[in-house]
Amino acid sequence: MPEIKPSSSTKVNQSPIDGAALLAWYDKNARKLPWRVGPSDRAKGVTPNPYFVWLSEIMLQQTTVPTVGKYFADFTTRWPTVFDLATAERDDVLKAWAGLGYYARARNLHACANQVVGEYGGIFPNNADDLQKLPGIGPYTSAAIAAICFDEQVAVIDGNVDRVAARFTALAEPVREAKPFIRSFIQQSVPARAGDFAQSLMDLGATICAPKRANCLICPIAAGCTGTLTAEPTNFPVMPPKKQKPLRVGHAFVVENAAEEIWLRQRPEKGLLAAMTEVPGSEWFKAEKIDAKPEVEFPLNGEWQNCGTIDHVFTHFALNVSVWKLNAETPPSNDGWWAKKLGLNGEALPTIFKKVLAAALERE
Repeated sequence: MPEIKPSSSTKVNQSPIDGAALLAWYDKNARKLPWRVGPSDRAKGVTPNPYFVWLSEIMLQQTTVPTVGKYFADFTTRWPTVFDLATAERDDVLKAWAGLGYYARARNLHACANQVVGEYGGIFPNNADDLQKLPGIGPYTSAAIAAICFDEQVAVIDGNVDRVAARFTALAEPVREAKPFIRSFIQQSVPARAGDFAQSLMDLGATICAPKRANCLICPIAAGCTGTLTAEPTNFPVMPPKKQKPLRVGHAFVVENAAEEIWLRQRPEKGLLAAMTEVPGSEWFKAEKIDAKPEVEFPLNGEWQNCGTIDHVFTHFALNVSVWKLNAETPPSNDGWWAKKLGLNGEALPTIFKKVLAAALERE
């Protein structure tokens, strides 16, 4: 079969996705997810729980389904309704979120629950425009809730859908440069069963039209797909050039007392990892190389033990931190608290500081 060169997103003349074929496949192959009402139950009149859908969609941003599963179960056990979450202490929500990353999501989650309860009586708005006015709900999440819960006929575009659209149209440019085209293309394909259609595209991208493989022989929409006519469908989406992330460096200080307690403190209310828990440390300085760290300034006098370095990657930069440990009875500051080592899992510690503590405590 001859190879077809990919089309430009500004010139593509692509027919819509065959929604009927995709939904027929979904009816038989839908993934079973704890927050999802499956197609057979939908057909019987069971409606999705907007609280569950909203919670899962916020958790799934930048996070995989297997990872989210246990957090979703924990949240819905502790706070089974939006009313319960709204009345929870924010620090408890942050602690329960620890490990999921992108911690602004947790702060917005709590704020959103309070607004839904305070302004809407605990009932989520039923359209994307109003949903997007709530804290932490952007264009994707508002569309997902509106489509899945209320069958609003809006395009729901996540990473899986981006990939399916790019392959289906043999898109010649990176998806991040073709967002308006992809949204317009998906929008023209949305049927009346908008929620099931959105979830069927997500499932197709997660299982058949996956990142490193394209099982075109069993794909329900292969008949209309331009990518299947090319030499290698997995060449799409076209990848943008990789940019090396800038480097930052710093020091972290772990202080332990004789009662086997670690000194912790809360980060500022604004900025990266806002309001989360940390150990004391230096600023994170921009650097060209890892060994370009500034001279260490310890917060206490004593025989500090060098526990090596840890690496962590954030969205916009890579971080290398030198870890230091001291046994002392004096806290390094007056703005924190002593926490039992055995209780550290109950603290709102981001992954970066879990790594720091692991590096310091495994040396004991």
